[in-house]
Amino acid sequence: MYFLIVEDAEKTAEQLRKGLSEMSITVDVASDGLKGLAMAREREYDLIVLDLMLPGIDGFEVVKRLREGGSTTPVMILTARDEVHDRITGLQLGADDYLVKPYSFAELCARIQALLRRGQVVQQDEIRVADLTVNFFAHKATRAGKTLELTPKEFALLSLLIRRAGEVQSRLRIAERVWNLGFEANLKIVDVKVAALRAKVDGPFEKKLIHTVRGLGYILEDR
Repeated sequence: MYFLIVEDAEKTAEQLRKGLSEMSITVDVASDGLKGLAMAREREYDLIVLDLMLPGIDGFEVVKRLREGGSTTPVMILTARDEVHDRITGLQLGADDYLVKPYSFAELCARIQALLRRGQVVQQDEIRVADLTVNFFAHKATRAGKTLELTPKEFALLSLLIRRAGEVQSRLRIAERVWNLGFEANLKIVDVKVAALRAKVDGPFEKKLIHTVRGLGYILEDR
């Protein structure tokens, strides 16, 4: 999953980024409205968490311009503005939900899950391919019942591959989703990290699940 946080309060943005990252969600952060709008137009996000009181243009204007441009990305407004007319304005402009600060992170997660279900982008708690199981909320991966000792980035990489099991993931897409790197990056890091992940996921087992598709990228599937 790939989220965008548009929030000018550095501490709040970092708390959100850290909490969501621990759920294996890749997070981009924009600190003003214009930058957030530009990023939302440039990349395909699964969800946008949007503050209202922003430099440049405010959150109302961001969501208004996104909807006018045809974007259907779910938008969660997260703000200290708790007046009823602000909530009505945000929802009428096209936001999908409105949560007032201070907030419970557990409630935020529950609302996010509801938005993703509504948009039919369901994030399963657990996915199994052959004898490999990944539980995203427990942040745990097992193969044949044995726990795999993965680094946070290895877990994020495995999460991307298993969520898209049966689909080839290009090296560039992996770099963007796992390391937030663009086309100018040295993509050899992807090959190195996939090799390290393979050693843990496939190394001790006869059946291999992570495969190279020459010239295209990598795929996780039960062949």
